[in-house]
This record gives sequence, C-alpha cells and structure tokens, in this order.
Amino acid sequence: MSIILKAENISKQYRLGTVGTGTLGDDLKRWWYGIRGKEDPFLKVGAVNERNSLANEDYVWALRDINFEVKQGEVLGIIGKNGAGKSTLLKLLSRVTSPTMGTIRTKGRIASLLEIGTGFHPELTGRENIFMNGAVLGMTRMEIKNKLEEIIAFSGCEKYIDTPVKRYSSGMTVRLGFAVAAHLEPEILVVDEVLAVGDAEFQKKAIGKMQDLSTGEGRTVLFVSHNMGSIQSLCNRCILLEHGLITYTGTTEETISKYLSTSKESISDLSKIKERSGLGNLRFTKVLLGNPLTETRVFKLGEKIGFHFNFIVDNNIATNKLRVIVGVYNEREEGILRFDSDANANLTIDSDHIKGEISCIMEDHLNIMPGKYSVNIALFNNGEMEDYIADKIMFNVVNDNYLGGSRTLDNINLAKILYKHNWSLKPM
Repeated sequence: MSIILKAENISKQYRLGTVGTGTLGDDLKRWWYGIRGKEDPFLKVGAVNERNSLANEDYVWALRDINFEVKQGEVLGIIGKNGAGKSTLLKLLSRVTSPTMGTIRTKGRIASLLEIGTGFHPELTGRENIFMNGAVLGMTRMEIKNKLEEIIAFSGCEKYIDTPVKRYSSGMTVRLGFAVAAHLEPEILVVDEVLAVGDAEFQKKAIGKMQDLSTGEGRTVLFVSHNMGSIQSLCNRCILLEHGLITYTGTTEETISKYLSTSKESISDLSKIKERSGLGNLRFTKVLLGNPLTETRVFKLGEKIGFHFNFIVDNNIATNKLRVIVGVYNEREEGILRFDSDANANLTIDSDHIKGEISCIMEDHLNIMPGKYSVNIALFNNGEMEDYIADKIMFNVVNDNYLGGSRTLDNINLAKILYKHNWSLKPM
C-alpha cells in the first residue's frame, strides 16, 4: 500500500500566557531574522511539554520532532496522557493550525472531527449544517445531496433534522458531525476523543463505520481515544505520545501495554493521596490485597482474592450505615468486576471507634484474563459519598496453567458476572 500521509520533523511551539510572541520587540526581532534568512530566534528556547510542572520559560514545545508515516487504508491510533500533544498533532494534520517546524505531506482530502460541533452554526438547522459542513470539507452541492438521506439516517437525528442545532444535545451534535465527516468520502478521516460523548449504541455504530471505511473502502483513519477497548478493536498500529514526543511506535497490543505499564503505579498507603473526592469525614488510609497474613499484588488465575481497607472517622461524625463499592478495571479501562457491600452486608461502627477495617473476600475463584488491573474504591456514610479513590491500586493476574492452557476468556462478558463475596467490618 502507498504512503498517504507523512510527517517529517513536526514541531509546534506556543508562548505561555499570551497569543503570538507577546511583545512588539519580539515580533520585530522575529521579522528581522526572517528577512535576513536566519532561523527564528525563539525556536532555540522552549520547555518540554510537562503539564504537571511549573513554567519557568516563556515558550513550550507542544510537539517536538514528530516523524511517522501512514499507509492507505491503515487505522492509526494515537494514545497518551492528557496534555501529551495528541489533539495538537491532529490539528496540525487537519491543517487547523500550522507546524512551527517540519512538513506534512498528504494525498487526497482530509475530513476531521476534532471538537463537538466544530463548523456548525447554532442558528442553522441540522440539514442546513450538513450542506455547510460538507462545503467546508470540499464537497459539491450535488455530492452532498446524493449522500444526504444516508447521513441523516446514520446520525439518528431524523426527527430533529429541521430544528436549529442550538437546541441539540451534545450527543446529537456529535452524531451529526460524525455522520457528515464519515459519509463525504474523505481519503483521510481524523477523529479525536469526541466519540466518548455519544451513547454506547452510537459508539458501536461509529467504530463499525470507521472499520468499513478502512477495510472496505480503503480510507485512512487517525483515531485518538482514551478508551483502550476502542483503540484495540479499531486500530492496526499505534503511536504513544509523552510530553510532546513519540516514545513508542508498534502494534496496538504492544503500544497499549507500554502506555499502561508506565502510566500507573500501585499504592498501599492511601492517607497521602491528594487525588480523591468526597466529603472527607471518613477516609481510606490503607489498602491490603490478598489476606492480612500474606499481602500480594499478584494473583494466580483460579485463586480467591480479598480486599482489606483501613479507614478513619472524624470524631464529630455519626456513622449509622457504611457502604463500600469496589470496581475492578482491565487495561483497556473497561469495568470487569464490581463488589458492593450494600448487596449483602450491613456495615456499622459505633461512635466509640474512630478507626476500622472493612474486608471483602471472594467466595468464587478468580476467573479473569491474565493481565494488569486497577481498582477504584468508594466509601459512603448514610448515602453520602465520603471518599473516592481511582487508579491508585493495582494488581496482576497470572495464568499458572489454571485452565491448562486450553481455554481463553472474554473479559467483556465477565462484566456481567457477579462473583459471590462476603463483607465484614472490624473496629480498631
């Protein structure tokens, strides 16, 4: 297959806090260097794109030295943390903005769906916006008319197609926007995280359409998402962005594994975690997996698993009915298991105790795919959420021949299985 898109040494620099260079002196200096044929002096400075660090320079590189090729009919996934440069890269490829340095070569028409309602006029109806958006994408009026009924049917907005878009929900807007971009036959379709707004039925339909575009019609798709399940099912290959740099390129499985292995770190001492929500009158202080005598973060397929959470209570708070919910997620960030104390336990602690330990022990054998899993936990008191912690507790499952190597499991189906489990509370 031929190369349809090629990015060579792409870099994008922004000035922090202001638009452009920010001062007349900087503009004159940049102009003077330009007419003398010299390199822009401001390209020699600039901090790495690290959103968690304080800025001590005027300029930042959103992207730096990006190089990759995409073949016709390929579906390329672009993954990374928030602020890694994914959306900036798609805007450069879509020519919404231009790179500071480097070149982008493409063959054919590019259609992009980067933000909800981009290019839509709120006062125009859905039908009118289809014609306007199609014209922006380079289609003739006759081409749009030939596809009109198909676009409307795919969007699922038939009832409201002659209603102004300003009255649409965000989900309806993204449905219509995706329908226009996907049906106007672009050689390259660029899709950002916007599909996360649609409902499950539309997400499934959209991913199916993108698969049809790539495999059936030979179109090229560039897809950014934080949903690893969507990336896994759709993409042939992925690139991993970190701080504006490409840190890994490979198959979808390899790149997702690389991303997830570096993005999360397991924690036992929960008292020091700042990234948490809830009222805060009751707080998790510690977590232990396994059993109190043999703590572990690695479980064999077929073992039983136990969760033990220490918590502390504010002296001034009455605790009548406690509730704990534990959610287990796979590497694709899909919910696999859920344990809820409200289903089979009445957890209470009297006012004489300000500390306690809540345990959840599985009765059934662990029967999920080998891999890395994250745990989200929530603590409620009298129906109010007091503490919630996500993506800080990890454990691994290994095969160890529990199934004799002859059987495979489907994690998606396991989300429907409720494992038997028992809850208990011990004052401390």
